Amino acid sequence: MLIRFAKKSDVRSHEITPQSAFLNRRKLIASTGMLAGSALLGFSSPAKAALQKGPGALAAIPGLKEGYSKVGPKDALTPYEAVTTYNNYYEFGMDKSDPAENSGKFKPLPWTITVDGMCNKGGTFDYDAFVKPHQQEERVYRFRCVEAWSMVIPWVGISLADVVKRFEPQGSAKYILFESIARPEEMPGLRNKFTAPWAWYQEGLRIDEAMNPLAILATGLYGEVLPNQNGAPIRLMAPWKYGFKNGKAIVKMTFTDKQPMNTWQKLAANEYGFYANVNPKVDHPRWSQASERRIGDFLKRETLMFNGYEEEVAGLYAGMDLRKNF
Repeated sequence: MLIRFAKKSDVRSHEITPQSAFLNRRKLIASTGMLAGSALLGFSSPAKAALQKGPGALAAIPGLKEGYSKVGPKDALTPYEAVTTYNNYYEFGMDKSDPAENSGKFKPLPWTITVDGMCNKGGTFDYDAFVKPHQQEERVYRFRCVEAWSMVIPWVGISLADVVKRFEPQGSAKYILFESIARPEEMPGLRNKFTAPWAWYQEGLRIDEAMNPLAILATGLYGEVLPNQNGAPIRLMAPWKYGFKNGKAIVKMTFTDKQPMNTWQKLAANEYGFYANVNPKVDHPRWSQASERRIGDFLKRETLMFNGYEEEVAGLYAGMDLRKNF
């Protein structure tokens, strides 16, 4: 039986400022000339209100359960508009605005996910058959990009550990390879010679990483289904890792005994390793990782080890050289 003890920095999702209040307060701060930093925004008192909601542009996800969340007292939610318009998703283009502008023709449903390799209960499942056996929860996590910007997002998702258990990995399986969809006819970035290498985007986790309680397969954000530009209809979210590790639009999971070579590792192994753990002590060859810019803030903030999830995940890497295994 897993017993989780609350930590001082834990904040439940119902204690975080609702999006509408957050946006209204930002407008007030801007109109009075005050610094719009999250330290000034603070948090609301615990409320009886429903879970955080998006603007209603996409389908709401019914029956959500409030899941485990961990952010700090200065981690105000990033507005929905910023979360959905400032993205890295090269399959739709290389500029931050391209995914929102170019993903309208992408069809997230119908959708199938294949599970194969060293497992006892693999197969090909449509979206509902894959997701519905699991409880969808809202979990508020920090999201940190390797480019040194960050957000705080109320994700909706299912426990990756529960998914792994369901397919019964064999004892020889040590890793999971995740593969993303490639549809050049719907993803204009894949018709560009500069972004063509991102066709069939691949990422991987050790099975013990996948079994960590923080890891989820995200199915939505702000209480609604995932927008196309954020990885619809289902994506990986391991919040202690840099954003590129969290593959979008997943169509295949393969259990294997060999460490997968992820896409960015293939393209630039000296810059992007297998683990992609947020580590302020290991700089990217072209910029520092010691600080980050939270989207919506004016000033930078110190980057936290493992993105602030050190208590939950450091044990996974005990005895490892985290400069070599970056």
